[in-house]
Amino acid sequence: MKVARFHAPGDIRVEDAPEPVAGPGELKIRVRNCSTCGTDAKIFKFGHHHIRPPRVMGHEIAGEVVDTGERVQVIAAIPCGTCAECRRDRLTVCPDQESMGYHYDGGFAEYMVVPAKVLAVGGVNAVPDGVGFAEASVAEPLACVLNGQTLAGVGPGDDVVVMGAGPIGCLHVRLARARGAARVFLVDVNAERLAMAADLVTPDAVIDSDPVEQVLKLTGGRGADVVITAAASGVAQEQAVRMAARQGRISFFGGLPKDDPIIRLDSNLVHYRELTIVGANGSSPAHNAEALRLIADGRVPVADLITHRLPLTRVLDGIDLVSRGAAIKVTIEP
Repeated sequence: MKVARFHAPGDIRVEDAPEPVAGPGELKIRVRNCSTCGTDAKIFKFGHHHIRPPRVMGHEIAGEVVDTGERVQVIAAIPCGTCAECRRDRLTVCPDQESMGYHYDGGFAEYMVVPAKVLAVGGVNAVPDGVGFAEASVAEPLACVLNGQTLAGVGPGDDVVVMGAGPIGCLHVRLARARGAARVFLVDVNAERLAMAADLVTPDAVIDSDPVEQVLKLTGGRGADVVITAAASGVAQEQAVRMAARQGRISFFGGLPKDDPIIRLDSNLVHYRELTIVGANGSSPAHNAEALRLIADGRVPVADLITHRLPLTRVLDGIDLVSRGAAIKVTIEP
């Protein structure tokens, strides 16, 4: 079969590999869609400390169980299920978490084996009728968005700012609407990407410069109830604090580069405005199941966000599109 393997930074190869065989407690699936994301682009450029090459990449996975034909979606982040955090139902911050496409071969392949530990934590979800494989593969990033908005308390009547108009930002706009937000504003410094995203998700306003000033103007000087930084930008995080309303919530959704993780925080704004700043790290199996339900019942449409469908042989083209911000969502169809 064909696979796309990471060998070293800048070296991903589409090559032949033996078709895998499932062991006890494992599940073999025929991969139908494995979508790409910014993390894949970062791995291609820099590698990752959890990846010991050669490793088949891809973690946004949907396919068919080989033995039964059941249509399934597979989680990316695998909690251990037994540590102190997992026992407290804090699965997203499991210190022993592993991941598909990192610790185990992922979905950029015609066939793959789902490890027993994924099944042990309920990490294989049946795809609802009416949901295509490509849409089901987007359940994984939507699950991460769901975790972030739950932690930030996005709810009815909120003015929400989403900073970053990539696929994650688009999902944030749609989920905020589904959760009852009054208005959603989309911010990006890349005017072309912002326009492409806005055409799809139609935010209440788009902002490509002076975001703090513009948000305050749009809210009559009050600021936003929730600000989500869906971009790896320290500047965006600093701006988020300044544009938040009193008792506003700020989600540092996008992580910062490892070599530049420090920002300047006006602590007095946090203190006097009673702001809440939360992180967001991945998703749990339950978030994945809920994301599939949101897609299935139409509360969070995702099909139109998939702007490119490519065969496995063009996985590098897909990663390039993601790197350049020239697409919303790219899916690979092995």
